[in-house]
Amino acid sequence: MNIAFFLLPKQEVVTVTMDSTLRQTLERMEYHRYTAVPILSKDGTYAGTVTEGDLLWHMKNSSGKMNFENASKFLLKDVPLKVNNKPVSIDANMEDLINLAKVQNFVPVVDDMNRFIGIVRRSQIIEYCERFVSKESMNSR
Repeated sequence: MNIAFFLLPKQEVVTVTMDSTLRQTLERMEYHRYTAVPILSKDGTYAGTVTEGDLLWHMKNSSGKMNFENASKFLLKDVPLKVNNKPVSIDANMEDLINLAKVQNFVPVVDDMNRFIGIVRRSQIIEYCERFVSKESMNSR
């Protein structure tokens, strides 16, 4: 099956850029109730995924210099990312997608120039696998 079938396109995905402030990032994540969002570079390439934990640990380790009130003075590009959410190419096979989904809540999808084109959610992959399991159990009866 083609990965594009599962793709939530870029325009429907909440993203941030490396030049976003910490406050913008936190507010965006809070508003959409996400614990992680993809980061895009200025040219639209996938740059990584930021998590709530990344932001909280960065604020904690700032030696008291950073808090929510002044978080608009700090940029996301200065936050160390603890998780390396690997992307897949749009022409990757389902096995690659499933292997990444085992350890990631979503899998970023990129084109052949590494430009971000969307995500595949883990829940969609589980539903896909569930259909196969259901078919197998029906056939074994």
